[in-house]
Amino acid sequence: MAGLVALIWGVNFVAAQFGMDSFPPLLLAALRFTLVAIPAVFFVRPPGNGLRTVVGAGLTMGVLQFGLLYSAMHFGMPAGLASLVLQVQTVFTVVIAAVLLRERPTAYQVTGILIGIGGMVLVGWRHMSTAPALPFLMTVAAAASWALGNVLVRRRPPRDGFSLVVWSALVPPIPLFLGSYLLEGPEAIAHAFTHVTPMALLGLGFITYLASMAGYGIWNALLSRHAASSVAPWSMLVPPIGMVAAYAYSGEIPGLLGLIGGGVVILGVLMALGVGTGWGRTHDRPRQRPAAEPPGL
Repeated sequence: MAGLVALIWGVNFVAAQFGMDSFPPLLLAALRFTLVAIPAVFFVRPPGNGLRTVVGAGLTMGVLQFGLLYSAMHFGMPAGLASLVLQVQTVFTVVIAAVLLRERPTAYQVTGILIGIGGMVLVGWRHMSTAPALPFLMTVAAAASWALGNVLVRRRPPRDGFSLVVWSALVPPIPLFLGSYLLEGPEAIAHAFTHVTPMALLGLGFITYLASMAGYGIWNALLSRHAASSVAPWSMLVPPIGMVAAYAYSGEIPGLLGLIGGGVVILGVLMALGVGTGWGRTHDRPRQRPAAEPPGL
């Protein structure tokens, strides 16, 4: 299931570029979460892990992550490089989980994560040397926001991952629509809706129903059942998949370093997951909710 999520998210960056052919970045993010929440929220029961966790997930993995990511891509961050840099969330997630949740990765896992990062550097080396600084830093900040959201979900798991995706999607639309109105302007919003293209609608549909509802639904379910250090490394498979998607979309040839880097990333992911050590069987157990946890969202 984690591999399926990586496949969807690898293609997601090209789909977002389709969407931004018509919609400015903050408006695209606002539409994404609006369509995730409505009408599904009327048919899906609340996730049951507390209002603060739902709001926190909506702010970190909605407003901040995608507001920053789409703006970075709008300001010049290439889709392939964005898919690469965003996966630094793996490191952020493991570190934050170790500090706040006391989930300590093994030395073998840490080695695998470092190897995976080295592979991602190889994949994106050509782009990193020419990347504009501000969009690059915005993408790193988006990765940190995603990591914080991962740990929030891990700390108080929902009853199922899909319900958290739907209910937390109620949080981002208002701040994102407001940001779009103030920063992108009413003229840009009006132009987007009156000049929308079929490819932009296709991209919006993909990032809404596959990347958000399916992808994050599965991801949140995995985080509720497994240690963050066992789930987060799977996202390191996104850059090699994104590299293939970019080649299919624009004919961008990854080159020898890109191919080698993709193989190194896969090796690092396998090590980070503890393959061959038996780590997952002895340490990867679901967190139990506190007995006194009150009902609610």
